[in-house]
Amino acid sequence: MAKKKKFYFNPETLNYEQIDYSFAYRLKRFFLHIMTGLFSGIIFFFAFVYLVDSPRERQLMQANRTMLAQYQLLDRRLSDFQLVLSDIQQRDDHLYRAIFQADPIPLAVRRSVTPNADFYADLLAKTNAKIVVSTTQRLNEIRRQLYVQSMSLNEIVELMRVNETRLAHIPAIMPISSRYLTRVSSGFGYRIHPIFGVRRMHTGIDLTAPTGTPVLATGDGIVSRAGWESGYGNTIRIDHGFNYVTLYGHLSQIKVQVGQRVTRGEIIGLVGSTGTSVAPHLHYEVIYRGRHQNPQNFFFLDLTPEEFDFIMQMSANAGAME
Repeated sequence: MAKKKKFYFNPETLNYEQIDYSFAYRLKRFFLHIMTGLFSGIIFFFAFVYLVDSPRERQLMQANRTMLAQYQLLDRRLSDFQLVLSDIQQRDDHLYRAIFQADPIPLAVRRSVTPNADFYADLLAKTNAKIVVSTTQRLNEIRRQLYVQSMSLNEIVELMRVNETRLAHIPAIMPISSRYLTRVSSGFGYRIHPIFGVRRMHTGIDLTAPTGTPVLATGDGIVSRAGWESGYGNTIRIDHGFNYVTLYGHLSQIKVQVGQRVTRGEIIGLVGSTGTSVAPHLHYEVIYRGRHQNPQNFFFLDLTPEEFDFIMQMSANAGAME
């Protein structure tokens, strides 16, 4: 088939003249087509690479999102663990170690974390570096605190072994068996007095139970007072030695006498509503070195962790009974 001829109109001669392309012109046009196609191909390639995700990339992105969510969940769980650990540390310093007159562990020792700059710098070079580093640092801090707390509890166990007599005298159980306890009607701290209507420090804890429920001595000691006290009604005070005194108020009956030695768990009276009281309950106080303590921190020998947590919740939600 004959190649098509191309013409153009020449305005000078007013005739159509045949176009005769030279070799150089044809070569130039060939390279122009090649370059145009190559440039278009490059643009298409990069657009495809950067704008369109491959199945493998989509899979990796999904895995990355899942990992990020898992790290965030882990971070929240670490926050929960830190709350529990902080509560144990507080009781360790202000109760367990105080009982045996051991110095509290300095905060700098509990919170110290051995620095490892190279390790964290390496983590920062990885994907999602900030949350990985943050979570790793918190995990290392909690691990260190757990180690220090473990050493402290080992020391407490040794102090308990050496101080068996002291431990027997320390108030360490509930004054009413948990099976008779209806609720904690008033916790330790400031509250509005239900009768006088004024804000007043409540120096003990009110345990609601039916009239006649046995009241137990919470540690070995000697009855220092047994009789009527203003506001408290029928009241018993026990001197446990080692700077500890307990008070049991609003009793319906007193079953001990001044000077009598009692042992932990012995029945010393019955629940009642004598004195300034609006319903049957026991008002219980723990006094150490002349200062009132929160009694709920001393229920550590006869309660499971679940029961102790339940008492803590009831105390936090307590109203007022006296």
